[in-house]
Amino acid sequence: MTQFLGTHIGKLDRKGRISVPAPFRAALERGGAEDLVLRPSHRAPCIEAWPIAAFEALASGMDRLDAFSDQADDLAAALFADAHAARADNEGRLVLPEALIAHAALSDAIACVGVGRIFQIWEPEAARLRTEEARLRARERGLTLPAAGGKP
Repeated sequence: MTQFLGTHIGKLDRKGRISVPAPFRAALERGGAEDLVLRPSHRAPCIEAWPIAAFEALASGMDRLDAFSDQADDLAAALFADAHAARADNEGRLVLPEALIAHAALSDAIACVGVGRIFQIWEPEAARLRTEEARLRARERGLTLPAAGGKP
């Protein structure tokens, strides 16, 4: 599974391009992924960048929902309606659609934030605040992960 780690500050150019951080490009190569799905997060003011295999695995969960239910309709709209297929060019740059740039309130500077199987693209100060808030909530709630293999 591809793992995206760290926070990397970069630039958004006038053509709406960003450079995918070198560690993220390396993670994509290790995972055999060239194609990404870019979508606005429905939980935060950021852009989610999903390797295609991870996005397909996520979307496969739609198969377990009643095709005509409100839940399926809402999730389909949230997942697919504003999603964009993307592939970095030879220089490792992605073109971000205007609607996604607006959703994340991006200007000149951007932060690419690794969150495990995907990475997110944020306005840098918003990313910093989000990370601090998440760390505080995790500490307050005593969040932990189960030990590997289910053993304590």
